[in-house]
Amino acid sequence: MKTTALPVLFAGLAFIPLVGANEPSANLQLARQLNQAFIEVAEKVSPAVVVIDVVQKPPDPDSFDEAGGRYDPPREFRRRFQPQPFEEPETGQGSGVIIREDGYILTNGHVVDDAEKIEVRLHDGRTFTAKVRGVDPQSDIAVIKIEATGLPIATLADSAKTRVGEFAIAIGAPFSFDYSVTYGHVSAKGRQNVIRGRAGEALDQDFIQTDANINPGNSGGPLVNIEGEVIGINALIRGLHTGIGFAIPSGLAREVSDRLIADGKFTRAWLGIRIRASRDYPEFHERFQGVEEGVVVDTIEPDGPSYNSELKLTDVITAVDGKHVSTPQELKGEIRGKRIGQPVTLDVFRGGKTVQIKVKPAEWVDPLATVLSVARNTTPTGDSTGLGLTVHVLTRELAKQFGVEMTQGLIVLSVDKGTPADQQRIEPGDVITAVDHQPVANSKQFHDALKRSDLKKGVVLNLLSGKKAHFEILKEKS
Repeated sequence: MKTTALPVLFAGLAFIPLVGANEPSANLQLARQLNQAFIEVAEKVSPAVVVIDVVQKPPDPDSFDEAGGRYDPPREFRRRFQPQPFEEPETGQGSGVIIREDGYILTNGHVVDDAEKIEVRLHDGRTFTAKVRGVDPQSDIAVIKIEATGLPIATLADSAKTRVGEFAIAIGAPFSFDYSVTYGHVSAKGRQNVIRGRAGEALDQDFIQTDANINPGNSGGPLVNIEGEVIGINALIRGLHTGIGFAIPSGLAREVSDRLIADGKFTRAWLGIRIRASRDYPEFHERFQGVEEGVVVDTIEPDGPSYNSELKLTDVITAVDGKHVSTPQELKGEIRGKRIGQPVTLDVFRGGKTVQIKVKPAEWVDPLATVLSVARNTTPTGDSTGLGLTVHVLTRELAKQFGVEMTQGLIVLSVDKGTPADQQRIEPGDVITAVDHQPVANSKQFHDALKRSDLKKGVVLNLLSGKKAHFEILKEKS
């Protein structure tokens, strides 16, 4: 048996290398196909990508967030909150993508904002002088125009169908290295609050996050899927070499760019409210049962379209004209393109039941222009609340000192660091008008209302910041 088995074994061993030498393994074939797919995407999309050279004022070198990550918000906001002395113009560079054969190019607003001269270089080496057709600061989308015809164009995908985990390929000119191609994945969708602080409050933030390597110079260039369709316009990075980049979804880019091409501007509708997702607001869930998803109204802008409507603080908006909304960005998306002055119907959860409220959207105005600057040098006196607030009955003298209108309530004199009040949006000069929806006009009413509240679940404070009404929920530290 041994003498007959050995020839069979040796024959088998001799046969295996012959197959491996002649045919690649299935794994290698798959890798080659994927490699070829990336090559084809780059070859398909690159002719529609342009390099944009601009002459403009230099960007703010200190544009860093509190976490130390660099970002590049639109210049409009840099100018307003970090004004810089006049400097000589400098040359900057970004990217763009051709979306129409007759020379319309999609890019970022911050790439061309304040540009004195714009030069566009095509993949075939031709150069053109471009003019700005329109810029929408809130989305950071811009359209520029060159005088050319028969240009290769990129296809804008339906970004709503983009899935987390799919391949993402960035094409642009990072650090002046033209037509660089990097690839990664879609890391997340619907990212908000990417630009923090006042500048971010006025932005239409709905970013696709990607780990495809994006660097300065990629701004305005396309983020594409494995089909070679544009799923986003690269806009921001969170720190160099972190693999955290952000792109404006192609759906929003298409909506804005179509209007910029047609009208030269994007007229945005708004309701004049500030909102939060109820699912991201655990304190709200603990106090208001009966609604799982929706958008909580926590501020009503003075003189905005909702100011004299039936909409109230703590209302939860669950639908716009019958279409469900569960996040602030979904609500913004539904309102953004509504006709100015044409009523919309909001489904609102209030007091354990759903009611319908009609509001007429108005043209978007910058709420940052109405932010009240309150005095911060007053000597804290009055009543300590135990929640980190020092308050006093609002008197005419205090109203004058803080520059607020005289009304019934208690004015916040100081906010202690690291306390529940400090963690919310409460500042000296704010006026507390109600506690748990009960009006308060003096210290006794205020403290009595606090005693009746369950501070472990949270107490609702209605406040006025200037003319702006909003509410905050404060919870006692455990």
